[in-house]
Amino acid sequence: MSAFSIFLVLIVIVAFLLVVVIMVQNPKGGGLSSSFGGGGTQQMGGVKKTGDFLDKSTWFLATGLIILILASNLTINSGGSAESKAYDADETTEMPVTPAAPATGTATDE
Repeated sequence: MSAFSIFLVLIVIVAFLLVVVIMVQNPKGGGLSSSFGGGGTQQMGGVKKTGDFLDKSTWFLATGLIILILASNLTINSGGSAESKAYDADETTEMPVTPAAPATGTATDE
């Protein structure tokens, strides 16, 4: 298994976790944290800490995703077998040129 494949699997896992963490959050400040505290009137029992955890995990996963993407890009560019040989001047071949057929007068069938 190549390094790129490992990075690809890690990127998919982190992206899935990031989607899950974002979907759990409520854009109005409720979400998972409001279900524990009864609408925000009680701050006992870790309601504030749940919101902080979701916020910090979102930033952590997003940063991790960017780092994994950049690292996978480095593994692609550093691989010797993945280099393109399109610009290699030593291996260019020229196609043989065939002369054009001489033009004949008119092509009438009699």
